[in-house]
Amino acid sequence: MTSLNSHGARFALGTLTALPVRVSRWDRDTARAGMLCAPLAGLAVGLLAAVPGVLFLLGGSGPLVAAVVSAALPAALTRGLHLDGLADTADGLGSAKPAQDALRIMKQSDIGPFGVITLLFVLLAQVAALHELYDHGWARGALGTVAAAVTARLALTLAARRGVPPARPEGLGAAVAGTVPPLGAAAVAGAVVVCCAAAGGALDGGGAAPHLAVAALAGLGAAQVMLRHCVRRFGGVTGDVFGALEETAATVTLLALSVG
Repeated sequence: MTSLNSHGARFALGTLTALPVRVSRWDRDTARAGMLCAPLAGLAVGLLAAVPGVLFLLGGSGPLVAAVVSAALPAALTRGLHLDGLADTADGLGSAKPAQDALRIMKQSDIGPFGVITLLFVLLAQVAALHELYDHGWARGALGTVAAAVTARLALTLAARRGVPPARPEGLGAAVAGTVPPLGAAAVAGAVVVCCAAAGGALDGGGAAPHLAVAALAGLGAAQVMLRHCVRRFGGVTGDVFGALEETAATVTLLALSVG
C-alpha cells in the first residue's frame, strides 16, 4: 500500500505538473492512487506560484505584478497543458458539431476563435481576482493562489470517479477515467474543503474560514456543471476536458474569494 501511494504521488506530480518527477507505473491502480493524490500536485503548484507573488509584493512591485506572476506560474509549471485543454474544449463546445466531429476539432493542434476568446477572459479573470486578493495583503493573495490550485486539482479527482466514461479509448482521459471510487473522491473532497477552511481560519481571527470553504465549493460546483455538459456533448471526458475542468475550478474559486 505504501508503495502504491508513493507511485500515486509520482503519477499525480508527473502527469499534472511539469516538475521533474519520473512516472514508472501506468496501470489502473496507480492511476487511481494518482488521481486521489491530485490535490497534492495542486498544493505544490500553488505554493510555487504564491512564493514569487509574495516576494514581488513585499518588494514593492504592487498587487498587479504579484497577481500576474501568481497567475503565470501555474501555466509555466504545467507547460500550459491545462490552458491548452481549456482552449481545445472551448473550440469543441463552440463548434456545435456532433460529438465525433467536435472531438476531432479538439484534437487539432491549432486554437480556434472560441479557444482564444476563452483563454483571454479566463486569464483576465484570474489576474483580476488575484489583484483584488493581493491588494488586501500578501497572506490573502498567497492563500488564494494555493486554495485555487488545490481546488482545481481536486476537480480532476472528482472527474475521474467511477461512472464518468472516457470519450475516447486512448489518451490521458481514458487512462484515468472511472478509476476513483466515489467514496474515495468524496473523502478527499471533504478533507480539502476542511483544510481550506482551516487555512482561512488563520486570517481575521477565523472569519475567513467560511469564505475559503464556500469558494472551494463554488469552484468544484462550477467544474461539475462543466463536466456534465462535456459528458453530454462528447460522450465522456478527455485530457482536454480535464484541463478545462481544472481551469474552471481555479477561476471560479479565485472569483469567489475576491468577492466580499
